[in-house]
Amino acid sequence: MTGTAPTSAPSGKRMLSEQVYTHLRDAIMRGDFAPGDPLKPHDLAKEQGVSLAVVREALVRVVGEGLADRLPNRGFAVPAVSDRRWQEIAEARRTIEPAVLRMSVERGDVDWEARVRAAHHRLTRTPAYAPDEGEHYSSTWAEAHRVFHRTLLDGCGNPVLLETFDRMWTASELARRWSAHRDPDRDGALEHRLLEEAALARDADTAAEVLTQHLTQTADVLTAPPRGEAEQAAAT
Repeated sequence: MTGTAPTSAPSGKRMLSEQVYTHLRDAIMRGDFAPGDPLKPHDLAKEQGVSLAVVREALVRVVGEGLADRLPNRGFAVPAVSDRRWQEIAEARRTIEPAVLRMSVERGDVDWEARVRAAHHRLTRTPAYAPDEGEHYSSTWAEAHRVFHRTLLDGCGNPVLLETFDRMWTASELARRWSAHRDPDRDGALEHRLLEEAALARDADTAAEVLTQHLTQTADVLTAPPRGEAEQAAAT
């Protein structure tokens, strides 16, 4: 005699954990939680109608993606804006991505050029914000943004370097959204257009320089006070 309970129960738990993880990840990305906010397992379990075990499993996954911290004896929390990790990730990206872009510009073929142009076109035609997705970038725009940056680099032809990019991109996504929120007047569309133009002109030096500036500005905004606070300080 065989039963299905031993396999169906874990499967059901995994499904619930996946649902809670997706909900929590999206909420953090939308800005439902401010930087440094606690993520209380008991509250999340009550809100989602699931067990503490399911919530903790989801939280561990969110921590693994760099979207939350596990604090000794204090539970879980959204990372702080001042967290040094954002500057470390930015430093790694500034070191690696311009070099990969140089390779991509030098090695990319006509098909790569067409993909870059198409990815940029999609990015420019995708609304950055959606009323039902909170105050940060919409998920559709965020994906178009990722595809554009990755397409710029995939002409390098080196899967190991591209996998490194993928990991760093995921790790920096939250900081990127905070940065845009703290500097709403930044002309990201112009920065992306300059990147596309330099890459398609096969100007590796300019492309690498523009990308370095693009990455630096994102990180620098996080170390500066928010726009309102800066203006208030200047006036006093």
